[in-house]
Amino acid sequence: MSIVKLNNRGVRSATTFGSISNLGSMVLIKKVTASSSSTVSFVDGTSDVVLDNTYKEYLFTFNNIHPSATSYFQFNASIDTGSNYNVTKTTTAFYAQHKEDDETGFAYSTGADLAQGTGVQKLITGELNSGNADDNLGGYLHLFNPSSTTFVKNFISNINYSNNSPASENSYIAGYMNTTSAVDAVQFSMSSGNIDAGDICLYGIL
Repeated sequence: MSIVKLNNRGVRSATTFGSISNLGSMVLIKKVTASSSSTVSFVDGTSDVVLDNTYKEYLFTFNNIHPSATSYFQFNASIDTGSNYNVTKTTTAFYAQHKEDDETGFAYSTGADLAQGTGVQKLITGELNSGNADDNLGGYLHLFNPSSTTFVKNFISNINYSNNSPASENSYIAGYMNTTSAVDAVQFSMSSGNIDAGDICLYGIL
């Protein structure tokens, strides 16, 4: 990219800051299509999944996730390749909402955060409907350097969905996994029932 500017004689010159092609790229590692799935798991070294020091950033994307029962979409992580999903987490959560009757809201969600909790972390601040075929969620979970054995593991999630108000609700969840052990597996589920349909993709970021 270059910026064009005028010198003191009105002559144009260009300053080069580098090519946009050097910004890196996303590499698709694994796509899982849920179909009445109680859980969807990504375990390093299993079913072509890479979740190690090959990449320092990983991105999970969610496309048209639909539940079998009205419930929360959630995740947990493992440091023993999926034998236990119980990594300690401290998190924060807030949402913006616009209901179909034009009422709006913006608030912190105390029901979606954890303080040194080992249980599942909600990725949405309200329940996702199951009754309507068009109710679904889309968004992402960005995980930073999960293989580090020096630092805790930060993550950020942003998801939009239709909640049971009904409303469009945008949930922002972030936090850290309070472990210096390498995180090598991530599992997604619903708080009730199963993941009826939808795609979850895992990308490595160069």
